[in-house]
Amino acid sequence: MKLAVLTSGGDSAGMNAVVRAVVKAGILQGCETWVVREGYEGLVRGNQADEHQDAILPPPPPEVRVKDVNFLKNLRFGDGALLKDGTGDLPSGRTLKGRYIVRVGWDDVRGWLTEGGTLIGTARCKSFRTPEGRTAAAYNMIKEGIDALVVCGGDGSLTGADVLRSEWPKIVGTLREQGKISEEQYKLHGHLKIVGLVGSIDNDMSMTDLTIGAPTALHRICEALDNINSTAISHSRAFVIEVMGRHCGWLALLAGLSSGADFIFIPESPPETNPWEDEMCAKIQRHRHMGKRKTIVIVAEGAVDKELQPIRAEYVKDVLSERLGLDTRVTTLGHTQRGGKPCALDRIWPTLQGIEAVKALLEATPQTPSYMIGMCENKITRIPLMEAVAATQAVATALQQKDFAKAMSLRDPEFVDSLEGFFATSGLDKEGRLPKEQRMRVAIMHIGAPAGGMNAATRAITRYCYRQGHTPIAVQNGFLGLLDDSVYELSWLTVDNWMARGGSELGTNRTLPDVDLGAVAAKFQQHRIDGLIMIGGFEAFTSLLILEQGRKHYPAFHIPMTHLPATISNNVPVTQFSLGCDTSLNALLEACDSIKQSAQASRNRVFVVETQGGKCGFLATLGALGCGAVIVYTPETGISLDMLRNDVKFLKRRYELDVKGHNEGRIVIRNEASSHIYTTDMLTKMFKEEGGKLFDSRSASLGHTLQGGIPSPMDRARAVRLSLKCMAFLEEHHEVLRKQTKRQTTPNTAAVITIQGSAIKWVPVNDMVEHADMKNRTGIHGWWQDIRELVDAMVARPQIV
Repeated sequence: MKLAVLTSGGDSAGMNAVVRAVVKAGILQGCETWVVREGYEGLVRGNQADEHQDAILPPPPPEVRVKDVNFLKNLRFGDGALLKDGTGDLPSGRTLKGRYIVRVGWDDVRGWLTEGGTLIGTARCKSFRTPEGRTAAAYNMIKEGIDALVVCGGDGSLTGADVLRSEWPKIVGTLREQGKISEEQYKLHGHLKIVGLVGSIDNDMSMTDLTIGAPTALHRICEALDNINSTAISHSRAFVIEVMGRHCGWLALLAGLSSGADFIFIPESPPETNPWEDEMCAKIQRHRHMGKRKTIVIVAEGAVDKELQPIRAEYVKDVLSERLGLDTRVTTLGHTQRGGKPCALDRIWPTLQGIEAVKALLEATPQTPSYMIGMCENKITRIPLMEAVAATQAVATALQQKDFAKAMSLRDPEFVDSLEGFFATSGLDKEGRLPKEQRMRVAIMHIGAPAGGMNAATRAITRYCYRQGHTPIAVQNGFLGLLDDSVYELSWLTVDNWMARGGSELGTNRTLPDVDLGAVAAKFQQHRIDGLIMIGGFEAFTSLLILEQGRKHYPAFHIPMTHLPATISNNVPVTQFSLGCDTSLNALLEACDSIKQSAQASRNRVFVVETQGGKCGFLATLGALGCGAVIVYTPETGISLDMLRNDVKFLKRRYELDVKGHNEGRIVIRNEASSHIYTTDMLTKMFKEEGGKLFDSRSASLGHTLQGGIPSPMDRARAVRLSLKCMAFLEEHHEVLRKQTKRQTTPNTAAVITIQGSAIKWVPVNDMVEHADMKNRTGIHGWWQDIRELVDAMVARPQIV
């Protein structure tokens, strides 16, 4: 099969990862792989140059042995450099001028993971919307022998792809009648296979949880907001930030949630009151009276009021200036949201989706529908393309009809939770507080190693407590701090700027409560703790287990208790994601990008990068897929002598296959606990010795840098969502216990909050034990372990070794 991939519509980070994955997965399946430059415009224009595919780069040396001969044939075609800079010429004098459908090889997409935008270009194409344009596109594809197409774009681009497929038999027949194609071509190309992937920074496609490019756009927005926060506080200013989102408020909502904004305007949920200006000003004035020095209002470009009248950033600024007398500025982020290096999610998920797209093409028949590759409940899914487009367009229709409730119902559950979370944590409303007898003293404790999102979770809990009338109690420095009476009440304003703070403001350590369980129980009683939320990793899970087992001896532990997983290792059983793992993954990829840049400057150099993670290989495995590492070592697979022998063989052959003068640096990732014998230093020396004249070797240990830094927007948003679920859990069980004559808890009142797919589920801590490897402090099986094979596949290890 000859397959082509194109990007269409607005560019988004992660599109290059899609192209890279489609090209590599296609070659691994024995396909010829092509790229279409400038989207549908490239299909319509086709190739104008006479000589375009004949002269390829020299083949590898004959002495290099490769298992898969087909892979060797598709290794390189030399046009990747041209695609990457868009204008340059190869030494042979070939250019891309007049060529829009270009065959590419394995090495032509080298280094594309870290590039933003789309290297093959995108354009709006009016001619493709006409029958004549689609006929020209079909002819150009048949001329090159292409019979399968992967389209990465928004709902308009995917609709265009489906229209082309539906008209294809008629178009092919017309071309045959006109004599433009032969009878053989007519028989070979009677059916077009199409698969769509959603590239959109707005995250506006239904039936998929996350679109390609949306996480990176959110990163760009939050980076700007974090920078604006400091100047806003310095001058006590108000800032109105306009972000993209014509029909979807996901970016504005998640940015508001992640940055601690005061007010947001999104299309799906206009302000309840009319005029809305009164509601906004009253809320912001309350915050100012509390002593808040900054005001942040986020406006989606498609924001409207209940009557569908647009809400403009400039008008919001005028309202704040005139009514409240605030020094207000407007910042329109514009296309900065589209640009920049892709974040971790926009490298990993597009790679997995690109691989699935090729599988879907290979399995497609004339009877199967065109599929859209999406993501649902942390799994790559196939959805009938037009069903997803129809559901997406239904949201826009509902908005036009002022049916905002229906528009919200068509969004995914996480969107709804995030909106409720913003309302629960952004304002200081004393109305609607719980009766005094239902209020609690809630203890918040950080346990284990620091992780991004711990402070964001603490802020969300504190804000919610004040909204409900509870008292948030900070326990400084874990159980040791509790025993030393380092306990105090958190205030609403104290935690205001905690969303973007990394580490742990409360302090944390690994001490477990069994250091003196009786004294811990006494402190619970002394401080009148009604509910406990422990934020941390495997130590917090173990602590909750100890406290639950201690209930038979200490009545003070008969309170609802929860564990909110927060660890860069992501080693808590059952849950798929912990707070901090996304932040750490981004830090790892940022470091690997810099290291790879150094390695490339030195040409033939292999860097052995050591990561944290304990006995869990999550960070190393997903980091390897996200940075394009050639080898990854994890505790789950360990390291053996035979493995190292094959690794050296693979590296040698891989460097032998490189074109002279085009060699590159490569990354090997090793989890710190992969082996006690085969250390990072030992591996580095071994690769250096065995590499000889082919490659050199260096090492880099990232250590605790992976724990620090500003939390990612996804970790901040998850922190709010999970924290509020924890508070709801405490309130529910506290009310049941309060009505008992003699307080007696059940095992399900001590539970761990887990993310399973897109759902949040409570698991009693006793039930978690059967899924845990207590000795190695990790889960028995992680969902990410299946990705390990894809790391090898994306570097063609099975074909080369």
